[in-house]
This record gives sequence, structure tokens and C-alpha cells, in this order.
Amino acid sequence: MDSAHIRNFCIIAHIDHGKSTLADRFIQRARIISDRDFHDQILDNMDIERERGITIKSQAVALPYRAADGRDYTLNLVDTPGHVDFTYEVSRAISSCEGAVLLIDATQGVEAQTLANLYLAMEHNLTVVPVINKIDLPGADVEAVRRQIDHDLGLDSDEALLVSAKTGTGVDELLEALVARVPAPRGDPQGLLQALIFDSHYDAYRGVIIHVRVFSGCLRAGQQIRFWSNGSAYEVDETGLFQIVLRPTPQLCAGEVGYIHAGIKNISDTRVGDTITDHQRPCAAPLPGFREVKPVVFSSIYPVDANQYEELAAGLEKLKLNDASLVYEKDSSVALGFGFRCGFLGLLHLEIVQERLEREFQLSIVFTAPSVKYRLALRDGRSAFVDNPATFPDPGLIETTEEPYIRATIITPAVYLGSIIPLCLEKRGEQKSLTYLDTKRVEMVYELPLAEIVFDFYDRLKSVSRGYASFDYEIGEYRATDIVKLDILINGKPVDALAQLVFRENAYRRARSVCEKLREEIPRQQFKIAIQGAIGSQIIARETVSPFRKDVTAKCYGGDITRKRKLLEKQKEGKKRMKMVGDVELPQSAFLSVLKTSED
Repeated sequence: MDSAHIRNFCIIAHIDHGKSTLADRFIQRARIISDRDFHDQILDNMDIERERGITIKSQAVALPYRAADGRDYTLNLVDTPGHVDFTYEVSRAISSCEGAVLLIDATQGVEAQTLANLYLAMEHNLTVVPVINKIDLPGADVEAVRRQIDHDLGLDSDEALLVSAKTGTGVDELLEALVARVPAPRGDPQGLLQALIFDSHYDAYRGVIIHVRVFSGCLRAGQQIRFWSNGSAYEVDETGLFQIVLRPTPQLCAGEVGYIHAGIKNISDTRVGDTITDHQRPCAAPLPGFREVKPVVFSSIYPVDANQYEELAAGLEKLKLNDASLVYEKDSSVALGFGFRCGFLGLLHLEIVQERLEREFQLSIVFTAPSVKYRLALRDGRSAFVDNPATFPDPGLIETTEEPYIRATIITPAVYLGSIIPLCLEKRGEQKSLTYLDTKRVEMVYELPLAEIVFDFYDRLKSVSRGYASFDYEIGEYRATDIVKLDILINGKPVDALAQLVFRENAYRRARSVCEKLREEIPRQQFKIAIQGAIGSQIIARETVSPFRKDVTAKCYGGDITRKRKLLEKQKEGKKRMKMVGDVELPQSAFLSVLKTSED
């Protein structure tokens, strides 16, 4: 198709502002799927996406559209994830477009990720079309949102379109605005091939399907292509467009968005942001912006039943086929047996992997407490990265420790300011700015240790703000800190799966909280069970699970007191022997309770 009749755009917004619903209306208007086969959130393939109302995997769809001027256009929509964990994927999807629909909820207004995604779109020089959604709701305040568009975003609120994605009001006007305002893609179809990988997925029958935007040249079946980052070469088997189903076309030329299938078996070979070029006539340079996706949160995962280890290994392997950002390696624990050490993009990514393993593969699994990657400078001059308490070296060998920090942006109604500031200070936050966006809303920028937000920061932020505060962050640099290894001992024996790396000043509070939780979860035995938190050889917290007690003096009616003492001493000796040989089995709920530890 002539590139003058192509429009490439994405929809960007904060979570739950209506991206997927608006995409549904576009698809219905384009009539690329029958009403019988249509369902809500059609671009969200996974059950977990529909249940949570979030987009996890980026999707694309080519929409045929006849404009008011009578010409036929192809509108290539790239639907993006909304959560901060997937910022890199959003940036690659944005770089494959010329325009962006910036969706703002008429009841919530501008939130943290609205700003973050707008800046991302501006960095890539996209034409931004502001849209106010959910105008049909009783709580919609369109005029207030217009003022926020002017004041907070610096855009012209007169150009903002009013839409209700739920009822379809204003969708036709938005489609016309996209044709009129979004520029046609540029690029020479006769030039050297240069195409961007903005996503990929795994097909059980055909292998990896790569989602591409062609910037220069053409892609066609039988062509030899090369990936710029790793030099791998493949022959293209098929090219085509996304129209809910994959629709083959003879070729994809400059300006078009589509897919290629080249018999690739391993999704790790196709890296988001990489450049595809012709193997024989490569382009001069790759497209900018590519980087390796690195995990920031780490946790070990074990099957509750040791016999399910092979099934867990197979489940992770299949998940990896559709999620190249999931990183894992074999791990083992004295308490939990064999498992895997996994790296995730963030806490939401961890939760998604956990739910998919449990639902799709019917596995019962236990996760250890999430950790981040610390940088250690050792006394012998070497440096090391540690994310697992089991590999934390002896404190005597460590010169300095550093931890990653984040730059967090929080937008909240001013009334909750008094609750949020103490929370940030408790999490070792350092305030960088506090700006009143208007009379009712405040934007705060804090620098916080990543380890502090990994545990329960987001839940507590939503709790103290009654759900109104929005949160966005970007990873910053490493800073000096004082990290210690907190061991949890049951009956004097350390349980490696419960060990954690914590900031020294927080160690006592964390240890006490974990011990209290475990005391509630561990069943009573015939002997006393000591639960202790320790740093090295120093015990800093202790709880005791009381034993069952049999009244051995019940048969003594009167008589000398020494008879009763003799029986009690005998019982005491027996309990000591039992404690030495007795083993305490920790239930699964004990490990889960530690993950849910609240430090309130």
C-alpha cells in the first residue's frame, strides 16, 4: 500500500484509563471480525489480563478505514502495556509509530504514568492526540481534565477529543482526527532493509512470530535476513498483517507494521528493539534505542511437592517461549529441595509468572522473599553482584555494599499528603520535589531504594491514599548502603529459604515481624520450638511455639512433693531428648506468610 495512506499510532495511558476498550471500538468499526466472534478486550489474549483489566503483552492490529474524503486508509494500532514494569516494551512500541492517542480518564484526570508516557512519546517526536475518555460516567469532570491538559501536560485542551470507549461516543471523530493529524510514515521502499522488532510471540506450530515495523526497504518470503544484535541469519517464510488473525501478504514495505515468520525456534534470539536487515545488503547502522532487558527483582521458586520439579521446569520453559524477559537458573534449598532462581522486570511481572504457573500448569509453588541485586566491593579488590542470600559472602570479606535506587513520581490528592510523606520517609525516601499541580493535586518526586518498594510499598500507598495516588518510577544509580544477611533459625537450625538481605536498621523490625508470623503458622509439637532471627551469631528476635503439655502429676494424690518433682524432672529430660531428635516441618503457609509480612 502507498505509505501516504498508512497511519501508525499507539494508545498510551495510565493503568485502567480505557486503552483496551477503545481498541475494541476501533476493531468493531473496522469490521475485521464478525460480531459472533467478538468479545471484550479482544487484544488481551490471557485470562489474567481480562480479570485484572490490564494489558501485559503488547498487541498490534491493522484496521482498514474509509475516511470522510472517500479514500481507503490502513490504521496500524499498536496496543501497549500500561504498567511501569514494561516501560521498555512501551518505548519500543512507541518508536514504531508516528502518532499517539493519549487517553485520560474523565473521572481520574492526569496521573503519574500519563505524564511518563507523554514524555516517552515526546522523546520519539510523536504527534500526540489528547483524548478524554469515560465522559458517560456520572463522576466525569471534563472541564477539570481540560485544565489539567493545559497546565500539567502543556498540550492544547481545545484539540482534546471527548470519547466514551464503552458506549462508542466520539470514536468516529477520533478516527477522522487520526487520519488528519497523524503524519504518514516516511521511508524508501527501494532502500536498504531496516526494520524494528517491537514484540514477538511463540506459535506452537510455526515457532516465533516476530512483530515488525519496516522503516526502509521491503520484507518478502524467501529473503535472507539478519538480526543486528547477535548476527543470526534466517530465511523469511511468510510476511503478513495483524487482523486479529494473521493475514499473509506478498511483502511488507517501508511504513508498514506486520509480522514475519522465519522458522525461528527460540524466542530469546528475537530481542525487542533489535534491528532486522538484509543478510547480503545490510543497512549502515541499526535503529537507535536498543538495549538488553535486565531483571531487577529476584526470587527463588520451588514446587510444594518435590515430585513436581520436572513439571515446574517444563512450565518455566514454556513460559519463557512467550516471555523473553523471564530469566531463570537452577537453585536448591535445604528446606525446600530443588527449584529455580528467577529474575523479573518487577513485582507485577513476578505475580503474573506465579499465577500463570499455577493456572496453566496446575502447579503448587512457593516463592521466597523477593530481593534486588546488590553490588559489593570486596577487601581483595574484586567486586561482585549478589541477589541471593545464599551467596552473600562473609561480612569480614566485604569492604562496601551498594543498592539500586529509583526515582519515583507520585501524584495524589493533597488531602493524602500527610499519610504519604511519612510512608516515603519510613522507606528511606529522599524528597526531590513537591509541586502543587492545582489546588487539589500534588506531584511528589522521591528517590527511594528499590528494595524498599519491592516488599509492600505499592499496597500501602494505595491503602493510605484510598486508591487515589498514582505511582511511576524509573531505575536510577547504585548508592552506598549497609546490607546484612538476616537468618531465620527454627530450633537452632537456619532455614535457608527464609533468609533475607535487609538494610541493617530495618533488620530488627523485619526479624521480629517474620518470627511473629511463623509462630502463628508453625503447628505445636510435643517440645518447645524456638523461632529466632539472627545476624551472624547475634540473635536479634525470638518467638516460642509452646509445646503440648501432658499432666504427669495427675496420678499423684497427696504424698510427698518430691514425687511430683521427680515426675516433672523426668518429663523435662524426655522433652529435651525429643527436641534434639525432633524435626519441625514448615507448612507452605509459613513461607507465604513471610512474603506477606507487613511492617506496620
